[in-house]
Amino acid sequence: MTASTQGPLAGLSVVELAGLGPVPFAGLLLAELGADVVRIDRPGGNSPLGQSGGLGRSRPSIAVDLKHPEGLATVQRLVDRADVLIEGLRPGVTERLGLGPADCLARNPRLVYGRMTGWGQDGPLAQRAGHDITYAAITGALHLTGPAERPIAPVNVLADFGGGTLYLVVGILAALHSRETTGRGQVVDAAMVDGVASLVTMFYGLLASGSWQDRRGVNLLDGGVPFYDTYECADGRFVAVGALEPQFYAELLDGLGATFEHAQYDPNGFAAQRDAFTRLFRERTRDEWAEHFSGTDACVAPVLSLAEAPTHPHLAARHTFADLDGHPVPRVAPRFSDTPALPPTRERAIGADTREQLLARGFTAEEVVALLASGAVVQS
Repeated sequence: MTASTQGPLAGLSVVELAGLGPVPFAGLLLAELGADVVRIDRPGGNSPLGQSGGLGRSRPSIAVDLKHPEGLATVQRLVDRADVLIEGLRPGVTERLGLGPADCLARNPRLVYGRMTGWGQDGPLAQRAGHDITYAAITGALHLTGPAERPIAPVNVLADFGGGTLYLVVGILAALHSRETTGRGQVVDAAMVDGVASLVTMFYGLLASGSWQDRRGVNLLDGGVPFYDTYECADGRFVAVGALEPQFYAELLDGLGATFEHAQYDPNGFAAQRDAFTRLFRERTRDEWAEHFSGTDACVAPVLSLAEAPTHPHLAARHTFADLDGHPVPRVAPRFSDTPALPPTRERAIGADTREQLLARGFTAEEVVALLASGAVVQS
């Protein structure tokens, strides 16, 4: 069987209203999975591209002044031909621009309209500002992370990208599947608070069953047990230990040359285990321990930095990272046997593709010249 070079979402047309964080990442994922994504950027002013952290890659940019009547009309024409629109503005902003769901679905009833916000389209906080840490805070998710003394945000992967981008993409794909049956598009209201709450479903279930204490640092997966934690090594770097199962714990003890009076899960022995692990791991460097435990099922791994991770032998063998302009970047996941995802390509400057993309999307040369002359669109 010969693999396709188009990606599993080949043939899907997506219009992305440029923004920060979760929506650009959604555009990146859809594009590298093969969708035809075009980013609508605002000409001039503060560019989200410069703050995108590499999330603007793999798709072209059209610079459009949405406050110009012809600029608005240009985007409306693009949406008329699209399968999906994604936007991450505050509730009501696209409505005021004339690009709200009612406007777009009236013109294109098969459109899937993906909306990404922190608080959602309604509710008491819908119009308030927020960030990953605040969305995670009110769902209980932030309460789960960090040491016993205080919660610590795990950078902004929890709500922005986990509860935000990934749920937006799942919602879009679900709505596209539904369209195959109904023939109708719909609005996908992806709120980070909803998504991050969903991410911690298991912990709400464990709490309900009495298997989780509602405080940090005393549970199975939050550092409360010594065999699921991180330990400093002789060089000041760390290893991660995740030997939950008895057979893996046995390999851990064998590798460390340790024995204990109490059984693995007996809380009376946790202090002795932790003291011993802390002392033993400080006897060698991180990489010496990684080598020592290689080939075992002790579930010991080096804690690698961002600079180190791309060269790890396993990630290198799987080509988890690609080289882009001399820098490693993670490839899109997951993997497909017949329609593999596309390799990442460099970010395009705002408006770099305006003329080419409009011509490719049904605009005549005369129309493009007129739009450029009016200032409704800009070619960089």
